[in-house]
Amino acid sequence: MYEVYGIIGDPVSQSLSPIMHNLAFKEKNIRAVYGAFRVSADHLAKAVEGIKALNIKGLSVTIPHKEKIMEYLDEIDEIAYEIGAVNTILNKEGILKGYNTDWIGVIKAFEVNEVELRDKKVVVIGAGGASKAVLYAFIKSKAKEIYVYNRTFERAKILEEKFKITAKPWEELKNAEGDIIIQTTSVGLKSWETPVEEDVISRFKVAMDIVYLPLKTKFLSIAEKYGKIIDGLQMLLYQGVEQFKLWTGIEPPVELMKKAIYEEAKRIEKEILK
Repeated sequence: MYEVYGIIGDPVSQSLSPIMHNLAFKEKNIRAVYGAFRVSADHLAKAVEGIKALNIKGLSVTIPHKEKIMEYLDEIDEIAYEIGAVNTILNKEGILKGYNTDWIGVIKAFEVNEVELRDKKVVVIGAGGASKAVLYAFIKSKAKEIYVYNRTFERAKILEEKFKITAKPWEELKNAEGDIIIQTTSVGLKSWETPVEEDVISRFKVAMDIVYLPLKTKFLSIAEKYGKIIDGLQMLLYQGVEQFKLWTGIEPPVELMKKAIYEEAKRIEKEILK
């Protein structure tokens, strides 16, 4: 009998998570399968009931459910509660517990690229759900100054109050400067756009984009001229590594997972560009 895992979100059709997790299960001789389940916002409560009814052992949670899902879970891990978002569910004998591994994915992405976060001045673009784990990662890594710029200033102010960082009006982005800039919006996903102008990007030594289709976004293509760049697949990979460990207690084959998702991302990129 195979155990069932998967990802819920809307959309999920081009998620790379099934590729890396199914590969890891196979490589580690674990009798399990990982699927992609499209769940609309109005069916989220029923989907959670279904997790228990079908005895699905674990789930990844993606846009747009990372915050709303918390209402329907039996338990929330302390860190996930602090962040205010869940990206991982563990089903233990019918008790659904929510975790967040996105923040670990952020830290690990910088770590493997030999970028020190401590005492750095950081600028975060966007105040959506993805920015919460990013901010938590920088806070835990003891960044010296953290600024959030968002088109809707009120959303940035909410994060300022929650995380004790500094919210900045979008109009002031033209004056931003620092050590690290990270782009957390969906701008640039399957398009050649950037929310940040080159003049601003040029003032940073390190740039990261959480978008990974295309792998090298316009934002990163510009940033590459001025310093080190980190693509969004690295965060995806390392948050997935932590998920696998939570579900199984086993170290996954990280390099194999990495190779598989980069190959698939490049394949999808070619399809998009046709």
